[in-house]
Amino acid sequence: MRRLSLILSLCVLFFSAVAQKPATVKTPAKEEKYDVILKVNGDELTGKVSEIGDSDIKFTYQGEELAYTLKKVDIIKITFASGRIEFFNKPSLPSEKKDGGGNQAPATQSPSGTGNLESHHNKVAVLPFQFIRDNQDAGEEMGYKVQEDVYAYLNKHSSGLTIIDPRTTNAILVKKGITRETLRGTTMDEICNLLEVEYVVTGGITQNKAAETTSSSGGANASTTYGGNKDKTKVYAYGNSASYQYYSNRVAIDVYTDKNDNIYSENRRGLINTTDGSYSSPLEYLLKRCPLYRK
Repeated sequence: MRRLSLILSLCVLFFSAVAQKPATVKTPAKEEKYDVILKVNGDELTGKVSEIGDSDIKFTYQGEELAYTLKKVDIIKITFASGRIEFFNKPSLPSEKKDGGGNQAPATQSPSGTGNLESHHNKVAVLPFQFIRDNQDAGEEMGYKVQEDVYAYLNKHSSGLTIIDPRTTNAILVKKGITRETLRGTTMDEICNLLEVEYVVTGGITQNKAAETTSSSGGANASTTYGGNKDKTKVYAYGNSASYQYYSNRVAIDVYTDKNDNIYSENRRGLINTTDGSYSSPLEYLLKRCPLYRK
């Protein structure tokens, strides 16, 4: 009898322990992140960087196991899964240049002697762009429109830099008597000193009619009224047509410093002709690769 009681007691303790055991909570799997390589030709490769050598990089594409060797000279930057960014072939900003001892180079007087370069540090101004449409000047308003677009894009991708509002830039130029005509007779270091910035961005857009297409459609309906020998047939015709004008765009961008150095000068034609004259694709392509861009 005592043995039966002992067995029953053990069973009660066992089931009590099972009932008190907390339920296992499954933790949702974290989304895996990958490294992203931006190449000089604009291609983006997503996967895993396993090794960085003196001249090569070992890389495996997402979802694959085969390792590839990429030349560092073909790569602009790598954005690692951790968020860290490493640049390889991006021009150094003058403010990032070091002296012979590896220290930050001291600020110097501007070439024109009108101001101290230290007060310009990491400030950027965007000048009104030139806009040529069908070999004719499209007017100041179009140039101001591109200036606003460049400002808006860089303002979102310029960590550590101060992008001057275009209204401020234009007001200073007007007060100093700088117009589109007199700008050609002014050096970029002089413009930097007038605006008190370290960098100025300038450029132009050339837009031309590329092709025109016309499409049309139509049809006809016929109805007959029967009345003995006086049957009548009426024909109703309808149709419509549409014409589309396509435009090609070429964008050019230059970045100058307050030392009158041209640190970036590139141009690009839009890969696709547009019906609305949009130039945003080649413009953003160039800005993304300029030395002022920060992700």
